[in-house]
Amino acid sequence: MIHKTAIIDSKAKLSKNVKIGPYAIIGPNVEIDEETEIQSHVNITGNTKIGKNNKIYPFASIGNDPQDLKFQGEETKLEIGNNNKIREYVTINPGTEGGGGLTKIGNNCLFMVSAHIAHDCFVGNNVILANNVPLGGHAYIDDNAIIGGNSAVQQFTRVGKSAMIGGMCGVVRDIIPYGIAHGNRSILQGLNLIGLRRKNISNKEIMTLSDAYKEIFKSENLTENLSSLPKNFKNNKLVSEVVDFIEKDKKRPICTPFSK
Repeated sequence: MIHKTAIIDSKAKLSKNVKIGPYAIIGPNVEIDEETEIQSHVNITGNTKIGKNNKIYPFASIGNDPQDLKFQGEETKLEIGNNNKIREYVTINPGTEGGGGLTKIGNNCLFMVSAHIAHDCFVGNNVILANNVPLGGHAYIDDNAIIGGNSAVQQFTRVGKSAMIGGMCGVVRDIIPYGIAHGNRSILQGLNLIGLRRKNISNKEIMTLSDAYKEIFKSENLTENLSSLPKNFKNNKLVSEVVDFIEKDKKRPICTPFSK
């Protein structure tokens, strides 16, 4: 159903059973897949592709120009997957030429009121951004991460899978997979044990990860700690994910219990 007051460009591609509410504006290069609901006063523009069964609430702005002074109107993209809830006043920008040209969002995410996803970000599946959470450009948020209200993620920062960040936290360092961080500037506080149990990971696996965590962060010298990490830890899938995350090329330092 398309409301009579909605403005939809003739070149936009809408699949069957898409709902468009009053005064919504849909631009010419927008594609919206089946069963997605666009509520009133939503603006969707740019080279934007939206998947199935999404629900976008009033006054969201999707696909408008990146907030980057280097952006000169080049052709870039925004891709949004399936089953996402995008609440009121959320803003999502496409990529920039210098950042790869693509902002990409996975499936089953919840972006609460006034969250912002900047240019060239990658957001995985089952991610929750609480109210007023901005992601700076080029941020990488992996699957199942949760970021608490009024926290801000600095550009180029990575948040690992199933990590949890408390509210009102400035995230200026990379957060390891399964980590939990909070503080005025992010400090690693331990592992997201509740999140691990919710994923039905066995207590034995969690204990192994917990023991490895203590070895990895026993001092500020992560390189030395990783080099001396016993091989039996590295054979554990969860531990391996954490080690790979730390050793991967990165723009930001790793958040640790010693972060200041």
